[in-house]
Amino acid sequence: MSQIEAGNAGVSGERVRKLAVQYSCADAELIDALMAMATDRTRGWWEEYRDVLPLAFHDLAELEHHARFMWVAGAVYVPGLLQTEEYARAVYEFWNPGLPERDVQLRVENRLRRAVVLTREGAVPYKAMLHESVLRTRVADRRVARDQLDWILHMSERSNITVRVIPFDVDGFGGAGMGMLYAGGPVAALDTVQQDTPSGAEYVDDADRLRAVRHMYGKVEAASLDPTRSRDYIRRLAKEL
Repeated sequence: MSQIEAGNAGVSGERVRKLAVQYSCADAELIDALMAMATDRTRGWWEEYRDVLPLAFHDLAELEHHARFMWVAGAVYVPGLLQTEEYARAVYEFWNPGLPERDVQLRVENRLRRAVVLTREGAVPYKAMLHESVLRTRVADRRVARDQLDWILHMSERSNITVRVIPFDVDGFGGAGMGMLYAGGPVAALDTVQQDTPSGAEYVDDADRLRAVRHMYGKVEAASLDPTRSRDYIRRLAKEL
């Protein structure tokens, strides 16, 4: 059991079912979802980066790949899946001064490949809440900033992608420093939240904390403009550049 819990040994679907019986779990949908996870041997494109990038890159790409839906709140940077190549490069170069070009390129390449979940067949629903500060911050120069806004507008036209803006002048919004990804699992009990913290990414799957995050996300959404007004807002900001 300790080997399984530490991720050093796999677990079969039948073992999962037996454990569920042992622990008196009567949630049939949850058990079925866990059994499917136990037997999934998917080796996605992210495995190519296992030995050349930190494990955090692998974990995030795999989480996004398996998500049934995603909600993201951005108050510092444009969310990774919506970033252009030049925007992503500027962010990595700022936070990793002196990083060899090859390592910067690998990070940028990995970030761009993650975006396939938004455009592949059966692409997942994706809802992004972007604070105005994110849209106005120039991580590089005016051209890169304008291209980034144009790309957000382009992606927001896809049927599975919703982009909403929280303007500076909205009342009652105290979440300008928050950033998070809510990834929906096959059942609600397997939802996962990835939050940015000063010490790095934190993953949350506790039921009470997930409930709190869902409530918080609802407050963020309530403070945002609707999708049509949001696109108009982004177009106006792009023209100012």
